[in-house]
Amino acid sequence: MDATLTFTVDGPPVPQPRPRVSTWGGRGRAYTPKGHPVTAFRQAVSIRAALAAKAARWEAQPGPVAVEMDFYFQRPASHLTRTVKGPGAVRAGAPAWPVRADVDNLAKGVLDAITDSGVVWDDNDQVVRLVVAI
Repeated sequence: MDATLTFTVDGPPVPQPRPRVSTWGGRGRAYTPKGHPVTAFRQAVSIRAALAAKAARWEAQPGPVAVEMDFYFQRPASHLTRTVKGPGAVRAGAPAWPVRADVDNLAKGVLDAITDSGVVWDDNDQVVRLVVAI
């Protein structure tokens, strides 16, 4: 049976940063700094995934899964013309894309957060097809 679970996370997407590395007791340790915006974003993804799974009476998938992600970014005010009523059209010379973000880092944070939710799949190594769009 093909099952689909869909959910939306409000707010701007946050790409997974490169881990920082330090040593403790002679051993290397990779970590994400406390307070980094990706922490709150991943928590929001995990909560939304769990809520969607509960509403759909979803059971964690044991086999391969396909994932599609669409990320939406708001253009900064500097990309828009100014009008009396507020921001207007996109300025001539503004970048074609509103932000620079690596799709792989965006996807990594979401996949890890879904895994952390514990309700969609057992591990993100089950993802056999991944489509990501900005």
